[in-house]
Amino acid sequence: MKLHQQIREEIKEAMKAKDTIRLGVIRGLVAGFTNELVSLKRMPDGELSDDEALNVIRRGVNQRKDSIDQFTKGGRNDLADSEKAELAILETYLPAQMSKDEVLKIAEAKKNEMAITDKSKSGQLMSAIMKELKGKADGNLVKSVVDEILGS
Repeated sequence: MKLHQQIREEIKEAMKAKDTIRLGVIRGLVAGFTNELVSLKRMPDGELSDDEALNVIRRGVNQRKDSIDQFTKGGRNDLADSEKAELAILETYLPAQMSKDEVLKIAEAKKNEMAITDKSKSGQLMSAIMKELKGKADGNLVKSVVDEILGS
């Protein structure tokens, strides 16, 4: 079953369980899916591929992380806590992220394969690594690993 279909089915489960937080998050995702379909000039009742659905979910995760940061800075821990709960729900739909050590191994291999020795080519290395990992690792983690291996 595609991720898009799975999430639509989970609305029913959340309603039956009377889980209002989960229901709100899932409804937001379905609305995001519809918006994505419209922006891709497809019918709103169509389906997204898993990659497209994951992009919508990642956007939601990034929004929640930004909100948590802003609420924490503003001293609104109550709102930050509700955003954290929503973030935890969204993260259940994302594939497992790679550890720093795994990313480091791949980055070292790509660096040697592309024969990159100086920091001026870090963008090319980042691009090659991100294409290979494609959603399996956070971009900020990859950037820090690339800076680490090219800085030494």
